[in-house]
Amino acid sequence: MKLDLDTIAALAEHLEGCELGGKDTPKITDEYPEMDWDDAYAIQNEIRRRKIARGQRIIGLKAGLTSHAKMKQMGVTTPVFGFMADSYAVPEGGECRMAELIHPKVEPEIAFVTRAPLRGPGCHIGAVLAATDFVLPGIEVIDSRYRDFKFDLKSVVADNTSASRFVVGGRPLPVAEVDLRTVGIVLEKNGEPVAFGAGAAVLGHPAAAIAMLANHLGARGEEIPAGTLILSGGITEAVAVKAGDSVTLRVQGMGSVGLRFA
Repeated sequence: MKLDLDTIAALAEHLEGCELGGKDTPKITDEYPEMDWDDAYAIQNEIRRRKIARGQRIIGLKAGLTSHAKMKQMGVTTPVFGFMADSYAVPEGGECRMAELIHPKVEPEIAFVTRAPLRGPGCHIGAVLAATDFVLPGIEVIDSRYRDFKFDLKSVVADNTSASRFVVGGRPLPVAEVDLRTVGIVLEKNGEPVAFGAGAAVLGHPAAAIAMLANHLGARGEEIPAGTLILSGGITEAVAVKAGDSVTLRVQGMGSVGLRFA
């Protein structure tokens, strides 16, 4: 690590303050270009600690920048990982208040719920599928705290990978009943299709993202516990939204899920 603990705590307070206040900021590597990957995840972990200290629960995990479309859109080549607090959850068909957000975008995702722990190193797609209870449609609302969505990978890791809101729903399916590589999705905004894709857009198979997350945590002495909800990453490029928009994700064989922006 390149940053001291006081700096990590101050940056976590700053970034979470931007999240809670709906304010943007220049990316933190502008001021701290020397920060490394351990610093970035340490800042993210401090944000998580702050939320837990205030009584929030961590209810899930997420992989980000896992599709080639997202990597190209954001100019990066490596997936990143973050957490989901209970304050991020939106009921199916529920409402996101734009006044609480900065510049939100939506991503269509396949969500996994585990029935057994997953731990790296050496976790692979087969292990993920064996440990999965069911999969279901999910929409993630990303809302980077960085001005104009301009960031580098270390900055976005520190910012909990732009996590903001999410909704899951539709028809849960056992993994044996769906080919997650070929399953098709349609993302609609205000009733009009705006993005199309298939599960293979996420690293060739959405379960590959879960395996990478397990290996990432394993290198830090952690695991994915049984019963964990995991968003496997955006299948398409993120789609910008504004007040008044309604977004629906339709996943082949799994029904649909949606939310509104007020």
